[in-house]
Amino acid sequence: MNKFEASMILAGVGDALGFHRTAYEFCLSGPNIHDDVARVFGGVESIHLKGEQWIVSDDTVMHLASAEALIEASHRSNEELYQCFRDKYRECMKDMSSRGPGKTCIRSVSAFDMTKPDGYRQPFDINDRSGCGAAMRAMCIGLRYFRETELAQLIAVSVEAGRMTHHHPMGYLGSFVAAYFTSLAIQGIPLISWGHQLLSVLPRVQQYVVNSGFYVEKNLANWQPFVDLWTQYLETRGLSSGTEQPKRLVADDDVTERDEFYSSLMASTFPGSTGLDSVIIAYDALLACNGSWIEFCLRGALHCGDCDSTGSIGAAWFGALYGFQGVPENHHKKLEYVDRLRRCAHRLFELSRAVSGPS
Repeated sequence: MNKFEASMILAGVGDALGFHRTAYEFCLSGPNIHDDVARVFGGVESIHLKGEQWIVSDDTVMHLASAEALIEASHRSNEELYQCFRDKYRECMKDMSSRGPGKTCIRSVSAFDMTKPDGYRQPFDINDRSGCGAAMRAMCIGLRYFRETELAQLIAVSVEAGRMTHHHPMGYLGSFVAAYFTSLAIQGIPLISWGHQLLSVLPRVQQYVVNSGFYVEKNLANWQPFVDLWTQYLETRGLSSGTEQPKRLVADDDVTERDEFYSSLMASTFPGSTGLDSVIIAYDALLACNGSWIEFCLRGALHCGDCDSTGSIGAAWFGALYGFQGVPENHHKKLEYVDRLRRCAHRLFELSRAVSGPS
C-alpha cells in the first residue's frame, strides 16, 4: 500500500515542483532554476509545496482523471473503460485554470464525440500528436495492472488511453512506458534492466497496434524512431544488456551539461516535451539519483525543459520503487489534491489485488 500511495502522491509532488505555476516549467535554464531554489528557498528540501504558487499542473489533473476512470470502470469491459477515460478527460478540462494545459490535449478532448461509443478514437496525426501529454497521465495504469500476467491488459489500456489524444507512436508509446515502468517498479524489477526489458516487449505492443486494425500502416511507418532513440540512449549509458551499472557522463555532475544532454536526446530546446524524451529523462534522473529523493528532484524536476512532466513521471516511479524514503513531509503534506491522490492509491491497491479486471 505504501508504494501505491507514494507513487500517486509523489507524481503530484514532482509535477508541482517542476511547474511552480509555470515559473520553472518555462524557465529554459537548469542553472537559473537551481540558483533560484537555493537563494529563495534554501534548497529543494526546504520548499513547502502548498498554496497558489505550488498548485499542480494539468499533468496531475489528467493523471487523477486516468486513475478515477480505472477505479470507476474497474469491472467493466475495456470498451466501457475507454469510454470512461473519455468522459473523465472531458470533465477534467473544467479544472485547468492556471494549470498550463497542453494544446494537443485540449484540441483532442474537445474533438471527442460524446454521442458515440467509440467517440474517443482520434485519427492518426503525423504533425501534432507526439507530445508528452499521454505519458504524464499513465503511471497509474501500471499500478492497476502491475503483474507480469497482466501485461497484455497494460499494453491495451495504456495504448488506447494514450492515443485518445496523441495518436502517434512518439506520443502513445510514452503512455505505455510510463505505465510499464511503474509496473516494473512495483514488481521490484532492478532499475538498470528496465530499458532492456522495454526493448524486448515493444514487439508485443506493436502487435497489439496491428491487431487493433486502426491506422496500422501509418503507425508502423512511424514506429522505428521510438525504438532507435531508446536503443541509442541505452548504448550511451551502457545499459543495453540490462545487467551493467550505467556509465557516468559529464552531465551527471554539472547542471549545464545535463541540460545539454537532455536537449540532445531529441535535438530539442524544450526537452521532455515528447512522449519519448519525457520518459527517457525521467528514467535517467531516477538512475542517477541512487535512491535520493532530493537528487531526483534536482535532476528530474528542475531542468531546462518540460520539467513538471518529467518530474511527475519519474516521481511516480520513485514512489513505486522506494515509497516515501527521504521525502520531506513539507513536500507532500499540504500538496493540492493530496487526499484525492491518496484515495485513488488505496482503491487502485485494492483493485490490483482482485482476481479479475476489465477484459
